[in-house]
Amino acid sequence: VDGTVLAQLSQPDMRAPIAYALSSPERLHDIVPSLDFARIGSLSFFEPDMECFPTIRLAYRALQSGGLMPAVMNAANEVGVEKFHERVISFTAIAQLIEMVMDAYTGGSADSMEAVLDADRWARHEAALAATQLSGRKN
Repeated sequence: VDGTVLAQLSQPDMRAPIAYALSSPERLHDIVPSLDFARIGSLSFFEPDMECFPTIRLAYRALQSGGLMPAVMNAANEVGVEKFHERVISFTAIAQLIEMVMDAYTGGSADSMEAVLDADRWARHEAALAATQLSGRKN
């Protein structure tokens, strides 16, 4: 509300946010090495390229849609990454898969854990179908 920005900065390592998620509101010690600002020297920020990084655009869409769409996007992404690792789809098809699932979702309210889990199950099922569809395409 006062126009300031608070930033959480660390070494690029998923152990830090995972540890925080598992221990919140407490903080675990010595998860990643401390950030050395003198060694970094400077930080640069640029407008993201939505063409090169289509999942950023999809994430903004999920946030703007609200409700269960972020859960749907997350589930579709997890299946997409899994299918990529299994060599079922190409890397670039992950974003296509996510968008297909988001386009098919008719919406809902995140008013209960059951609703979130139902949306997650639905999205995973739809993502598996989309992966089958995309596996035959040249990406």
